[in-house]
Amino acid sequence: MTETRIDTATDRSSAGPTAARELFTEERSAEVVAASLADTPDPRLRELLTALTRHLHEFVKEVQLTESEWATAIDFLTRTGQMCNEVRQEFILLSDVLGISMLVETINHRAAGGTESTVLGPFHMVESPERDLGADIALDGKGQHCLVTGQVTDQHGNPLPGATIDVWQANEDGFYDVQQPELQPERNLRGLFTADDNGRFWFRSIVPRYYPIPTDGPVGSLLEATARHPFRPAHLHFIVTAPGHRPVTTHLFVDDSPYIDSDAVFGVKESLVRDFPEVDDPERAAELGFPNPYRTVHFDVALLPLSAPEAQHDGEIALEERP
Repeated sequence: MTETRIDTATDRSSAGPTAARELFTEERSAEVVAASLADTPDPRLRELLTALTRHLHEFVKEVQLTESEWATAIDFLTRTGQMCNEVRQEFILLSDVLGISMLVETINHRAAGGTESTVLGPFHMVESPERDLGADIALDGKGQHCLVTGQVTDQHGNPLPGATIDVWQANEDGFYDVQQPELQPERNLRGLFTADDNGRFWFRSIVPRYYPIPTDGPVGSLLEATARHPFRPAHLHFIVTAPGHRPVTTHLFVDDSPYIDSDAVFGVKESLVRDFPEVDDPERAAELGFPNPYRTVHFDVALLPLSAPEAQHDGEIALEERP
């Protein structure tokens, strides 16, 4: 008996002349591409790609994108990827200067009552070393000395003992340690602290300085082409976590810093701006190992419970890396 093989796949080429075909046209471009995504197993991925396709096609039609402009955009994105490595993320930087990073942060942290979040930044690329409370994270001792104090609480002001405080900042010249591995000590101006039984933390550092984001890559070219400055106001980075509570990624900004009103990555929020007053106290300065006078700042952090409302979608999508 001859075995008959039945191919269950749809043979689109055998459709008759009267069969409707969903072919690509300028008018129906987004609809045709979106239809190709209909069988995407992950519903959230399908939603994201469908919306992205719709808006990208609308953009191309609105501006009547030329082939030369399209090629320039492809080259720009290619060079952006080529600038990414273990200590630098040019795509995060691109997201930052376009305001996307801040928009994502804002959408995903709408709940009131906790310390406001802001962008992560591109230089949280190495693990902060565990340090004792009161330690000096300015390993080279360069800069204007500063005592940083604060307390981690819940949204009602109750202390959170054992909370972790991950901090990092640029040096007095506006560079992070990973930008100057030959000049700065390893893990300079980074520290991971554990709050005491009252949720309090303190450490020694230097007053941060405003600085330019990296401009030697595609993002720098974009800023130059749009007549934008590359500067960020002076700030310290914080990631604060505690069991049963939502972590917060935030900054502590210096009130009198240049560019406080025109942050290149749109990261400033009024609630995160603090005064860094000067302290003239020779005895206390000696106890801290500081020259007199020195600066100080206090920054309390309030965390929301895990049960606090979050963004509508809190899942993950999986896009496997191909060999």
